[in-house]
Amino acid sequence: MERIQRIETWLSGLWPGVSFTLAPASADASFRRYFRVSRSGGESLIVMDAPPGHEDVRPWLKVQRLFHDAGVHVPEVLATDLEQGFLLLSDLGSTTYLAALTAERVADIPGDYLAALDALIRIQAASRPDVLPPYDRALLLRELELFPDWYIGRQLNLTLDDAQRQTLSRMFDRILAVNLAEPRVFVHRDYHSRNLMLVAENEGANPGIIDFQDAVHGPISYDLVSLLKDAYVDWDEEIALDWLARYWERAKKAGLPVRPDFAEFHRDYEWMGMQRHLKVLGIFARLHHRDGKDGYLKDMPLVAKYLRRAVERYDELTPLRRLLDQLEDKITVLGHTMDKAALDRKQAQGEA
Repeated sequence: MERIQRIETWLSGLWPGVSFTLAPASADASFRRYFRVSRSGGESLIVMDAPPGHEDVRPWLKVQRLFHDAGVHVPEVLATDLEQGFLLLSDLGSTTYLAALTAERVADIPGDYLAALDALIRIQAASRPDVLPPYDRALLLRELELFPDWYIGRQLNLTLDDAQRQTLSRMFDRILAVNLAEPRVFVHRDYHSRNLMLVAENEGANPGIIDFQDAVHGPISYDLVSLLKDAYVDWDEEIALDWLARYWERAKKAGLPVRPDFAEFHRDYEWMGMQRHLKVLGIFARLHHRDGKDGYLKDMPLVAKYLRRAVERYDELTPLRRLLDQLEDKITVLGHTMDKAALDRKQAQGEA
């Protein structure tokens, strides 16, 4: 309540004598909150509330400028109070790509996603080193460690033995070797249907792009995994592969450093997906057990399915597949609930 009162005082100082209302707009997986401000006359704006003890708005501001200069649609910055952690932003609306995926919009969806791929290409084409933090081995590995620490240890309530821990470490090394061999560009790091906004034609080009404060300089396929292997949307693999091929063709024309052979590019994308999905399972578990946010638990089975599907395609990852099998067997023995994909697989094996 104190933060809201501070926001109201700040806005009153910006707009002396102007009446306005403040309402919750959204929150994300961090301490940031967003409020929609409606001023007399009907104008709508957004206030980002980032408590300085928990959040730093400066990375957001830096990436906003980089992406704006790249020619993509990000919120405009209208006023700042860095000491209090407040930003006043233009309003990109309340319709995310995820919310827009309705039966009535089926015909428009491919165009929306091609627009998202084109925006991603513009971001990547603006890339240069030593501007954003490097998505290096240390950071990629730190993310992978969320899987044993939070997903296996807390969500599944299991403990890896020494042999299993060594197996997982070897598999992490193998995955990271492929990830780190990719060409490097600006990476949004959460480029998916909840962070892409469908805006009205008279309000700018689609998509509106938000939640980019954690952007880094890293593997070129990472944001494609976020978009096409979305934790919240289960696209048919043929559709996702078609979009991936369209991106690859457009990226080549734009001069981006994609692999000249699509099969090699697709392999990079698959292995990057393994890193992201292992990380996301850990993050979703941490959000539940540490932060009390259980809304992401329902999305775990889809992420686990992506991981399984990719792991089973590559013989080099057989030890990881076997480890996943062992975890599922332990879950069954201990009486825990398995995700539907694991149950279906068990049933299929029993019928074979």
